[in-house]
Amino acid sequence: MLAILAAVVFGFALLIDLLDTNFGAPDLFNVHTLLMLGLLLLSLYLAGVGSGPRGGGGGRWYRGRRPGRG
Repeated sequence: MLAILAAVVFGFALLIDLLDTNFGAPDLFNVHTLLMLGLLLLSLYLAGVGSGPRGGGGGRWYRGRRPGRG
């Protein structure tokens, strides 16, 4: 979820940069602030915070005997 939010923030920052707007508050809400927010979200995602891909298990759950195990 954090990676999706980071992608949305990065896309919004790119749109702001391409349109060259500042929304009336250039020091509070600009491209660099959004880029830092996106990097923060991405680093939290890579650190394992939030609902990211879970390690172990491989994503398959078998009930009873597993196929091919004799």
